[in-house]
Amino acid sequence: MTEPEPALVPGQLPGGLTLRRPTSADHPRLQVALAEWWGGLGGEAGALQRQLLVPRLFLQHFADTSFLVERPDGTLHAFLIGFLSQTDPRTAYIHFVGVCPQGRRDGIGRALYDRFFATARTAGRSQVRCITSPDNRDSIAYHTRMGFRLEPGDRFDDRGVPVHEDYDGPGLDRVSFVREV
Repeated sequence: MTEPEPALVPGQLPGGLTLRRPTSADHPRLQVALAEWWGGLGGEAGALQRQLLVPRLFLQHFADTSFLVERPDGTLHAFLIGFLSQTDPRTAYIHFVGVCPQGRRDGIGRALYDRFFATARTAGRSQVRCITSPDNRDSIAYHTRMGFRLEPGDRFDDRGVPVHEDYDGPGLDRVSFVREV
């Protein structure tokens, strides 16, 4: 019987992984991750939609509030793209997060969120918002476990989840979350 891995200190990464700010040069490999890491969710159209949600400008203009995690060999392991709201001084926003399939359930996602929460608090923000697709059940469960509240929507889906219809355009429904930090 093997010993369980020790719990990560909030925001700490397990041995060998490094955290850094993304740069514009990281865009091509983020695009590959956005196409491959979601296990075919939404098919080719879903992959394209994810890729279009993370244009290079996020790496150029929101690098100070975003994070990239790499393995010792430099391979992309995880990322979080976030920013501080320009409109609402209370709010920080997590735009997109990904952890490679081999790295899930190892605390990397939580560590990235904890780093972002700390960044938001340091900037005087009191809440973090994010959205996901109603089809992404893993994301809905994850955000709920992380202490995010589901925000009221226009309707409920077949599981009772509040959904904002056409949030990102016709047929692009979303689930909205908020968490105090």
